[in-house]
Amino acid sequence: MIDSGDYKQTREFLNRLRGGSLFSDLDSFGQRGVEALAAATPQETGLTAQSWRYRIIKDARGPGIEWHNTNMENGVPVAILIQYGHGTGTGGYVQGVDYINPVIRPIFDEIANNVWEKVRL
Repeated sequence: MIDSGDYKQTREFLNRLRGGSLFSDLDSFGQRGVEALAAATPQETGLTAQSWRYRIIKDARGPGIEWHNTNMENGVPVAILIQYGHGTGTGGYVQGVDYINPVIRPIFDEIANNVWEKVRL
């Protein structure tokens, strides 16, 4: 049996992948992640909530988003101290609060759904 036809749809799909249009919404998702993290960050002074940033990366594994918090205390991101807990200078311990994962997971899901919709076209 001989198949006939052309590979137009395949070529178009591969061109979309090569052109990066599959990931054109990463800036929007990055900003939405910053807003979600800022809103969820426990606030004493508000500095940690205001210190969220994102960066679009493109490496051998492909494009992605990194979220960072620039508020540091003794070289450690305060956001991480809040998330995982930390010892105090007087021997005590402050329990961590998992505030990052619950707000960033829906963003990850939206990114996956967004890319899937573009792949299906």
